Amino acid sequence: MGIRSWSSIFVLLSLFGIGQSYIEYDGWINVELLHSLNADKPETFTYRANISIPSLNTGLSNIVQNPMSSEDLKNLKDLAANNGFYRLKANVEYPNGLRRTFTTANKACGLLSVLLNDELWIAIDGNGYVNGITSTLSASGDEIYDCSSYDFSTFTISEFSTDILIKHTELAPVPDTASFIQKIEREREARDRGEVKDNRGFFGKYWIYIVPVVILLFVSGATNPDQQQK
Repeated sequence: MGIRSWSSIFVLLSLFGIGQSYIEYDGWINVELLHSLNADKPETFTYRANISIPSLNTGLSNIVQNPMSSEDLKNLKDLAANNGFYRLKANVEYPNGLRRTFTTANKACGLLSVLLNDELWIAIDGNGYVNGITSTLSASGDEIYDCSSYDFSTFTISEFSTDILIKHTELAPVPDTASFIQKIEREREARDRGEVKDNRGFFGKYWIYIVPVVILLFVSGATNPDQQQK
């Protein structure tokens, strides 16, 4: 494949937007947050909050979440009493219509023990797309894991306090593939035209033949000491 062929491939990749950074163009996303509170129907999710991130570059975000109803609070306390998991589903939507879904979970009793203070980590890759969403509990509270030793019957807080933390994934260095391919093509064409000259010295060219002979003579002399003395 010649240089023109490789150049055509890179042009096509550019036309289709492959390798381009989404963050440079439509730098916002919207996240719909759903939670599962029913221990009998863990696959059922209901609306919890909406998160808008108007600028991925700055990391600014806005979250709007309504207080839980009395029924939702009761279900959450029942979930904690049964040592269940509080599960979240995050539906991410981009301006181009692309949607992705992520799930995360914490112990329900742990969430109640920190008074509904949680943190939502949103990981953004180098192209501006979300590659992970994780919910953690605030370290400021006294989180518990043994649900059976705690009584949540008097728990009355119904409003979540959520911090949105955006983390950009650091990219590793990308090799300059195009320049390397062009260099290989130039060297191959030069060899075909006979333009490549070997400027090495005599030993540099023929060391692969000289070294074995020297080793052989050395070994032969070491194994025949009587001949050397005569």
